[in-house]
Amino acid sequence: MRPRAPWRQDSQRPPPATGVRRPGRTPYSVARERAERANHQPCHGRASVPCVLLGGPPVSEHNDQPGGKGRPTPSRREAEAARKAQMKKANTRKDQMKAQRAMRDSAREKQRRALAGEGSAADLPSRDRGPVKAFVRDYVDRRFSVAEFLLPLLVLMLVLSTVGGEWGSVVVVYLWMATILLVGLDSVRLVVGVRRQIRTRFGAEHVRGTTSYALLRSTQLRRFRLPKAMVPRGAPLKERY
Repeated sequence: MRPRAPWRQDSQRPPPATGVRRPGRTPYSVARERAERANHQPCHGRASVPCVLLGGPPVSEHNDQPGGKGRPTPSRREAEAARKAQMKKANTRKDQMKAQRAMRDSAREKQRRALAGEGSAADLPSRDRGPVKAFVRDYVDRRFSVAEFLLPLLVLMLVLSTVGGEWGSVVVVYLWMATILLVGLDSVRLVVGVRRQIRTRFGAEHVRGTTSYALLRSTQLRRFRLPKAMVPRGAPLKERY
Protein backbone atom coordinates (compact mmCIF):
# COMPACT_ATOMS: atom_id res chain seq x y z
CA MET A 1 0.00 0.00 0.00
CA ARG A 2 1.35 3.40 -0.95
CA PRO A 3 2.22 5.54 2.11
CA ARG A 4 0.33 8.78 2.58
CA ALA A 5 2.39 12.00 2.17
CA PRO A 6 2.87 13.90 5.44
CA TRP A 7 1.41 17.39 5.84
CA ARG A 8 3.57 20.37 6.18
CA GLN A 9 3.88 21.70 9.68
CA ASP A 10 3.28 25.32 8.68
CA SER A 11 -0.06 24.55 7.02
CA GLN A 12 -3.41 23.45 8.41
CA ARG A 13 -5.38 20.46 7.33
CA PRO A 14 -7.98 21.61 4.80
CA PRO A 15 -11.60 20.81 5.58
CA PRO A 16 -13.10 17.97 3.60
CA ALA A 17 -15.17 18.87 0.60
CA THR A 18 -18.93 18.33 0.59
CA GLY A 19 -19.80 14.82 -0.39
CA VAL A 20 -16.24 13.58 0.27
CA ARG A 21 -15.98 10.81 2.82
CA ARG A 22 -14.08 11.74 5.96
CA PRO A 23 -11.36 9.41 7.17
CA GLY A 24 -12.71 6.84 9.59
CA ARG A 25 -16.36 7.24 8.54
CA THR A 26 -18.45 4.78 6.57
CA PRO A 27 -21.60 5.29 4.47
CA TYR A 28 -23.57 3.54 7.19
CA SER A 29 -22.38 5.95 9.92
CA VAL A 30 -23.17 8.95 7.72
CA ALA A 31 -26.69 7.65 7.05
CA ARG A 32 -27.26 7.02 10.74
CA GLU A 33 -26.19 10.55 11.69
CA ARG A 34 -28.52 12.04 9.11
CA ALA A 35 -31.38 9.87 10.34
CA GLU A 36 -30.77 10.93 13.95
CA ARG A 37 -30.77 14.61 13.00
CA ALA A 38 -33.99 14.23 10.96
CA ASN A 39 -35.76 12.16 13.58
CA HIS A 40 -34.37 13.88 16.69
CA GLN A 41 -33.75 10.50 18.30
CA PRO A 42 -30.95 7.99 18.10
CA CYS A 43 -31.24 5.00 15.79
CA HIS A 44 -30.38 1.65 17.30
CA GLY A 45 -29.46 -1.22 15.10
CA ARG A 46 -28.87 -1.51 11.39
CA ALA A 47 -32.49 -2.39 10.55
CA SER A 48 -33.92 0.92 11.79
CA VAL A 49 -31.90 3.21 9.51
CA PRO A 50 -33.62 2.38 6.21
CA CYS A 51 -37.03 2.76 7.87
CA VAL A 52 -36.26 6.28 9.13
CA LEU A 53 -34.67 7.33 5.88
CA LEU A 54 -37.79 6.33 3.97
CA GLY A 55 -39.98 8.33 6.36
CA GLY A 56 -41.77 5.34 7.92
CA PRO A 57 -42.19 4.58 11.62
CA PRO A 58 -39.35 2.99 13.56
CA VAL A 59 -39.29 -0.77 13.54
CA SER A 60 -40.65 -2.21 16.77
CA GLU A 61 -38.36 -4.41 18.77
CA HIS A 62 -41.25 -6.58 19.96
CA ASN A 63 -42.58 -9.59 18.12
CA ASP A 64 -46.31 -9.26 17.39
CA GLN A 65 -46.80 -12.89 16.51
CA PRO A 66 -49.03 -14.93 18.84
CA GLY A 67 -47.09 -16.50 21.62
CA GLY A 68 -44.02 -14.33 21.02
CA LYS A 69 -42.68 -11.34 22.86
CA GLY A 70 -45.08 -8.52 23.64
CA ARG A 71 -47.92 -10.91 24.50
CA PRO A 72 -48.58 -12.80 27.73
CA THR A 73 -48.18 -16.54 27.67
CA PRO A 74 -51.61 -18.21 27.16
CA SER A 75 -53.06 -19.93 30.18
CA ARG A 76 -53.66 -23.65 30.38
CA ARG A 77 -57.39 -23.24 29.78
CA GLU A 78 -56.81 -21.14 26.66
CA ALA A 79 -54.27 -23.64 25.35
CA GLU A 80 -56.69 -26.55 25.86
CA ALA A 81 -59.51 -24.62 24.16
CA ALA A 82 -57.27 -23.89 21.17
CA ARG A 83 -56.22 -27.53 20.98
CA LYS A 84 -59.84 -28.75 21.04
CA ALA A 85 -60.80 -26.26 18.32
CA GLN A 86 -57.92 -27.48 16.18
CA MET A 87 -58.95 -31.11 16.69
CA LYS A 88 -62.53 -30.25 15.77
CA LYS A 89 -61.36 -28.69 12.50
CA ALA A 90 -59.22 -31.72 11.76
CA ASN A 91 -62.16 -34.11 11.47
CA THR A 92 -61.80 -36.45 8.56
CA ARG A 93 -64.44 -37.09 5.91
CA LYS A 94 -65.12 -40.48 7.46
CA ASP A 95 -65.96 -38.91 10.83
CA GLN A 96 -68.28 -36.39 9.17
CA MET A 97 -70.12 -39.13 7.28
CA LYS A 98 -70.44 -41.13 10.49
CA ALA A 99 -71.94 -38.13 12.31
CA GLN A 100 -74.40 -37.48 9.46
CA ARG A 101 -75.45 -41.14 9.47
CA ALA A 102 -76.06 -40.98 13.22
CA MET A 103 -78.20 -37.85 12.77
CA ARG A 104 -80.28 -39.52 10.04
CA ASP A 105 -80.80 -42.61 12.18
CA SER A 106 -81.90 -40.47 15.12
CA ALA A 107 -84.36 -38.49 12.97
CA ARG A 108 -85.75 -41.71 11.48
CA GLU A 109 -86.27 -43.21 14.93
CA LYS A 110 -88.06 -40.06 16.14
CA GLN A 111 -90.33 -40.18 13.08
CA ARG A 112 -91.13 -43.85 13.65
CA ARG A 113 -92.10 -43.16 17.27
CA ALA A 114 -94.26 -40.21 16.22
CA LEU A 115 -96.11 -42.32 13.62
CA ALA A 116 -96.72 -44.97 16.29
CA GLY A 117 -98.25 -42.35 18.59
CA GLU A 118 -95.39 -42.46 21.11
CA GLY A 119 -93.38 -39.38 20.11
CA SER A 120 -93.92 -35.71 19.43
CA ALA A 121 -96.19 -34.44 16.65
CA ALA A 122 -93.34 -32.18 15.50
CA ASP A 123 -91.42 -35.28 14.32
CA LEU A 124 -94.16 -36.42 11.93
CA PRO A 125 -93.61 -36.26 8.16
CA SER A 126 -94.55 -32.96 6.53
CA ARG A 127 -97.73 -34.42 4.97
CA ASP A 128 -99.06 -35.40 8.44
CA ARG A 129 -97.97 -32.30 10.34
CA GLY A 130 -100.25 -29.54 11.59
CA PRO A 131 -103.54 -29.15 13.46
CA VAL A 132 -105.69 -29.45 10.30
CA LYS A 133 -104.25 -32.87 9.42
CA ALA A 134 -104.67 -34.00 13.03
CA PHE A 135 -108.35 -33.03 12.89
CA VAL A 136 -108.86 -34.92 9.60
CA ARG A 137 -107.31 -38.06 11.09
CA ASP A 138 -109.57 -37.91 14.14
CA TYR A 139 -112.63 -37.27 11.98
CA VAL A 140 -111.90 -40.35 9.86
CA ASP A 141 -110.88 -42.59 12.76
CA ARG A 142 -113.99 -41.94 14.86
CA ARG A 143 -116.39 -43.28 12.22
CA PHE A 144 -116.95 -46.52 10.30
CA SER A 145 -115.97 -46.26 6.63
CA VAL A 146 -117.09 -48.72 3.97
CA ALA A 147 -113.86 -48.21 2.04
CA GLU A 148 -111.74 -49.63 4.87
CA PHE A 149 -113.44 -53.03 4.36
CA LEU A 150 -112.84 -52.93 0.61
CA LEU A 151 -109.80 -55.22 0.69
CA PRO A 152 -111.51 -57.99 2.72
CA LEU A 153 -114.54 -57.78 0.40
CA LEU A 154 -112.31 -58.21 -2.65
CA VAL A 155 -110.74 -61.32 -1.12
CA LEU A 156 -114.22 -62.72 -0.41
CA MET A 157 -115.31 -62.09 -4.00
CA LEU A 158 -112.22 -63.87 -5.31
CA VAL A 159 -112.95 -66.94 -3.19
CA LEU A 160 -116.62 -67.03 -4.20
CA SER A 161 -115.81 -66.74 -7.89
CA THR A 162 -113.31 -69.60 -7.59
CA VAL A 163 -115.17 -72.19 -5.54
CA GLY A 164 -118.78 -71.02 -5.81
CA GLY A 165 -119.41 -72.16 -9.31
CA GLU A 166 -122.19 -70.55 -11.32
CA TRP A 167 -124.15 -69.23 -8.35
CA GLY A 168 -120.92 -67.84 -6.83
CA SER A 169 -120.26 -65.76 -9.93
CA VAL A 170 -123.76 -64.25 -9.74
CA VAL A 171 -123.25 -63.37 -6.07
CA VAL A 172 -119.90 -61.76 -6.84
CA VAL A 173 -121.43 -59.54 -9.52
CA TYR A 174 -124.18 -58.22 -7.24
CA LEU A 175 -121.80 -57.90 -4.29
CA TRP A 176 -119.33 -55.94 -6.39
CA MET A 177 -122.02 -53.51 -7.61
CA ALA A 178 -123.27 -52.97 -4.05
CA THR A 179 -119.74 -52.38 -2.79
CA ILE A 180 -119.02 -49.74 -5.43
CA LEU A 181 -122.29 -47.95 -4.65
CA LEU A 182 -121.76 -47.98 -0.88
CA VAL A 183 -118.14 -46.86 -1.12
CA GLY A 184 -119.10 -43.97 -3.40
CA LEU A 185 -121.93 -42.74 -1.16
CA ASP A 186 -119.87 -43.07 2.01
CA SER A 187 -116.91 -41.23 0.43
CA VAL A 188 -119.13 -38.33 -0.65
CA ARG A 189 -120.57 -38.11 2.86
CA LEU A 190 -117.06 -38.17 4.35
CA VAL A 191 -115.72 -35.43 2.07
CA VAL A 192 -118.70 -33.13 2.63
CA GLY A 193 -118.47 -33.53 6.41
CA VAL A 194 -114.71 -32.95 6.56
CA ARG A 195 -114.79 -29.83 4.38
CA ARG A 196 -117.69 -28.32 6.33
CA GLN A 197 -115.97 -28.90 9.68
CA ILE A 198 -112.66 -27.45 8.45
CA ARG A 199 -114.35 -24.29 7.15
CA THR A 200 -116.04 -23.84 10.52
CA ARG A 201 -113.00 -24.54 12.70
CA PHE A 202 -109.99 -23.33 10.69
CA GLY A 203 -111.28 -21.28 7.76
CA ALA A 204 -111.86 -21.89 4.06
CA GLU A 205 -108.19 -21.36 3.18
CA HIS A 206 -107.25 -24.63 4.95
CA VAL A 207 -109.61 -26.89 2.96
CA ARG A 208 -107.21 -27.48 0.09
CA GLY A 209 -105.47 -30.87 0.22
CA THR A 210 -107.67 -32.37 2.93
CA THR A 211 -110.04 -34.27 0.60
CA SER A 212 -107.44 -36.66 -0.77
CA TYR A 213 -105.89 -37.03 2.69
CA ALA A 214 -109.22 -38.09 4.22
CA LEU A 215 -110.12 -40.47 1.36
CA LEU A 216 -106.73 -42.19 1.43
CA ARG A 217 -106.92 -42.73 5.18
CA SER A 218 -110.47 -44.07 4.98
CA THR A 219 -109.37 -46.88 2.62
CA GLN A 220 -106.88 -48.27 5.17
CA LEU A 221 -107.71 -50.73 7.91
CA ARG A 222 -107.84 -48.97 11.25
CA ARG A 223 -105.06 -50.95 12.92
CA PHE A 224 -102.67 -50.36 10.01
CA ARG A 225 -103.16 -46.60 9.71
CA LEU A 226 -100.16 -44.32 10.09
CA PRO A 227 -100.08 -42.11 12.06
CA LYS A 228 -101.79 -44.40 14.53
CA ALA A 229 -105.48 -43.76 15.32
CA MET A 230 -105.72 -41.86 18.62
CA VAL A 231 -109.50 -41.70 19.15
CA PRO A 232 -111.95 -44.62 19.59
CA ARG A 233 -114.89 -45.10 17.25
CA GLY A 234 -117.85 -42.88 18.05
CA ALA A 235 -115.84 -40.56 20.31
CA PRO A 236 -116.61 -36.83 20.11
CA LEU A 237 -114.12 -34.52 18.43
CA LYS A 238 -111.94 -32.21 20.48
CA GLU A 239 -112.86 -28.55 20.67
CA ARG A 240 -109.39 -27.28 19.80
CA TYR A 241 -106.47 -28.68 17.80
